[in-house]
Amino acid sequence: MIVVYGIKNCDSVKKARTWLEARQIAYRFHDYRIDGLDAALLQRFVDTLGVDAVLNQRSTSWRQLDDAQKTDLTPDKALQLMLAVPILIKRPILDDGQQLIVGFNPDQYPTAS
Repeated sequence: MIVVYGIKNCDSVKKARTWLEARQIAYRFHDYRIDGLDAALLQRFVDTLGVDAVLNQRSTSWRQLDDAQKTDLTPDKALQLMLAVPILIKRPILDDGQQLIVGFNPDQYPTAS
């Protein structure tokens, strides 16, 4: 089953969910705020996609961090930041069982359930 990871009030997550529903593609939604986020799942995202693809350094949430949190960023420090503040993770992350796709990109989304 496809899993869509994100936060329900995120516009990109809403677009992805609407797109999947319009095509009657079954999925499960995992909301970081409700369902949580554990280190193993986030590590899988980072191992597969890379820190730069997972950490949203262009977000308002990123800009609101203090300079100490943003400087000397190592992969481990980035992982800890995302675990503490999951809204720093680019959204949505779609897991179709074979690949992870970051962001709403219908050209890469599965076409059948």
